[in-house]
Amino acid sequence: MTAATLDALKAQLSFTDDMGGVDDALLELKLEAARNHVERLLGFRIAETFGGDGQDPVPPSIEEAILQLAAWWYETREAASPGAREVPFGVREIVAEYREWSF
Repeated sequence: MTAATLDALKAQLSFTDDMGGVDDALLELKLEAARNHVERLLGFRIAETFGGDGQDPVPPSIEEAILQLAAWWYETREAASPGAREVPFGVREIVAEYREWSF
């Protein structure tokens, strides 16, 4: 499964090669937290539905939602930052397209 990688997150954040492994551990933490949050919004684990043997690949829009959220959380680390909001614009809209609804 390739639902948003560290390299993809670095590209999303416009990191350059000269930055090396600066903040890799923090970026990995933000990426995993974003993946977890998106899965909770979706109502299913991504790996159980996409990216495995006999499954469709992970939709690029789901990867985009994870990357947007991880980048947002990396750049806006404090909940009380000016302009901070719960989830970046677009993430919920992307997730809604794939959401499993149950009542």
